[in-house]
Amino acid sequence: MEECQKGTLNHRINLLYLLDSLCETCLLAKPPTGATGRDKAPGSSSYVDYVSRDLNKLVEYVVPPGQQGMPNFMSTLQVLESWRTKRVIEAQKLDDVISHLQSRRATASLPSPSSSAPSAPHAPQANFDPQEIKRRMEEDRERHKRLRERRWVQPISHNLPTAVPPLASFLPLTDDGDGVGELTLDIEFENDWEATSDWNEDDEEAVAEENELCFAGSSSGGDEGDDAMDLS
Repeated sequence: MEECQKGTLNHRINLLYLLDSLCETCLLAKPPTGATGRDKAPGSSSYVDYVSRDLNKLVEYVVPPGQQGMPNFMSTLQVLESWRTKRVIEAQKLDDVISHLQSRRATASLPSPSSSAPSAPHAPQANFDPQEIKRRMEEDRERHKRLRERRWVQPISHNLPTAVPPLASFLPLTDDGDGVGELTLDIEFENDWEATSDWNEDDEEAVAEENELCFAGSSSGGDEGDDAMDLS
C-alpha cells in the first residue's frame, strides 16, 4: 500500500498485477479437502484476505481521481473482472468497486465548470516521455496476453488425487450448501449460465434448423429413408 501511494502510475499497475499473481498462487497452494491439523497452512490465503480487506484503498491508489489515473483504468478493470470470474474475492465487493470505478471515469471525462469559464487559467497537463509511453504499451500488451492465456486453461477435477493443481478460476464456491465439494463442472456451468441470454425466438429458429438438418431424411419416408438411417 505504501508503494502504491508513492510510486508512478506504471509502478502502481505493476504492483496490482503482482498482487494478482500472488493471490492466484495462494489459492493454488490451498490444502486439499481432507487436510487437517498440521497439513493445513493457516496463512496460505493471507494475500487474498489482505487484498479483500484493502481493496477500496488499493484501487484508489492505482487509479487516482481525475484524468491522472485514466491510463490505469482499463488494466485495473480487467484485473477486477478477472478476480470476479475466478471467485478470488467476493463478487458483491468487486461489483461495488467496479461500479465506483466506472462512475469516477464518467466524472473524469466530463469537463469541470471552471474549465468552461473564459477567465479560468489552463490546468497543467501531465507530460509523458515518449519512451515511457512506448514501454507502457509493450507491458500492457504482454500483460493482456497472459490474462487471455490463463482464461483458456481447461478445468481439472478436484477429485483426482494425481491431478495437477487447478487454476483459481475452477476452485469451488464457498457457499454453505456446496462448499469445497462442488465440482469444477458446476463452476464452469455457472459461469456459462451467467453469460448466456434468455430463451428467445432466435433460439427457437436455431433449434428448428438443427432438427431440419438432423432429421431431414426421416421426413421423406419410404425405403430410401430407412436405408439412409441403416448404419449396420
